[in-house]
Amino acid sequence: MGHPKFKQLTEEEIKTHEEKNRDYAGGGDPLGNFHRVAKIFSLYPGLDLSNPVVVAMVYEMKQMDSIFWMLSQGYEGKVETIGKRLSDVSIYSKLARILHEEKEEK
Repeated sequence: MGHPKFKQLTEEEIKTHEEKNRDYAGGGDPLGNFHRVAKIFSLYPGLDLSNPVVVAMVYEMKQMDSIFWMLSQGYEGKVETIGKRLSDVSIYSKLARILHEEKEEK
């Protein structure tokens, strides 16, 4: 029953989830990254999550959380290395700056 490729795609997603979860959780809480980042953002009541600058910074924080977690647990990422994630942080930071400056220009 169902499309024959459905199961294959599901198995690929499971593999990707497991590999990425190792990077984000490293044997800890499999949803730990969401809890950690949510805790950080709870420090900023009134933060406008519809602001594109904030969205870019949320993406940046996701990468930073992963880096901090890998460093604290003493391992390198399997899917994305610490170096790759640091590059992503730099990119998101520049994008947030561009978004912020464009907003001020309007």
